[in-house]
Amino acid sequence: MNIRSRIRCIGLLLLACLLFIGPAHGAEKGVVIKLATLPPEGNSWVKMLHALNTEVMKKTDSKVKFKIYAGGVLGDEKDMLRKMKIGQIQAAALTSGSLSAIFKEINVLQIPFLFQNYDEVDLVLKKMDSFLKKGFEDNGYILLGFSEVGFVYIMSSTMPVSSVADLKKAKVWIQEDSHMAKAIFDAAKVTAIPLSIPDVLVGLQTGLVDVVYIPPTGAIALQWFTKVKYLANVPLAYIAGAIVINKDVFKQMSPAYQAILLESSQRHLGQLKAIARNENQEAIRVMVKQGVKVVTPSKEQINELRKLSNDAMGHVSGKAFSRTTMDDVNTQLINYRKGVK
Repeated sequence: MNIRSRIRCIGLLLLACLLFIGPAHGAEKGVVIKLATLPPEGNSWVKMLHALNTEVMKKTDSKVKFKIYAGGVLGDEKDMLRKMKIGQIQAAALTSGSLSAIFKEINVLQIPFLFQNYDEVDLVLKKMDSFLKKGFEDNGYILLGFSEVGFVYIMSSTMPVSSVADLKKAKVWIQEDSHMAKAIFDAAKVTAIPLSIPDVLVGLQTGLVDVVYIPPTGAIALQWFTKVKYLANVPLAYIAGAIVINKDVFKQMSPAYQAILLESSQRHLGQLKAIARNENQEAIRVMVKQGVKVVTPSKEQINELRKLSNDAMGHVSGKAFSRTTMDDVNTQLINYRKGVK
């Protein structure tokens, strides 16, 4: 065999090798993550998602990217959960009520009057981090990170609501499939009207409901504030928010891309938390400027609401969340308030 023939053979061998060698990580197939969320375009949550997408695309050479469906265009959070299950979308930014459908223990964060301030929220979420991540992963999802929606306030359209007696006179909205809220209203002997979140504005407009509960920023984003006249100045319960992604889709990415997605998500969600806290305070000021009256319940009325909640939680413990989880959180809070490290 002459030199020219040898060179030709070597070239053919090299070509065959290139054809049969699998792609390197840098050339791996791209992943488009369809992500749905309820807040509309222009909302801080959606702005954060776009910023996150820009960063992830840059760091992965556009091999990983999000396609964001905002404003509830794919339905409410219940619809988003269903669409994740059947693979129509791969991820969602959800509130804790809907996240509990994946891992019920997160319900413990929504216990009314559980937290006294944001420092306690941050403490508990930090201590529960690995527990919650494992819970979601065991149920088929990766928790990309937590942010928050904020503390819930009662708002009403026809009269101030400061007490249990006021609730009994009102047409109170309840979120569909909210077992904890149902337990509280049942304990108060209040007949609540279940509606999906997109239907609440129409309910307020038509008088089907006249009492709602939501963080102030949510009331503005969903335009509920245009139909309410009173806000009870007592934070009732804390609502977390988080991004979850289908575990199988996440595992398809290279370890390097998984790390980028996790780090970027957690950092952006952490930044959003500070924004959300400022925006909730500003939202109350905006509502007051629009004529909403802030009503401060008396100490006795707050204690009555707290007792009602505690009684109701006794009935749902073991169903909405385990008693072990509730006891762990309460122990963390008691120790923190005592200054125990």
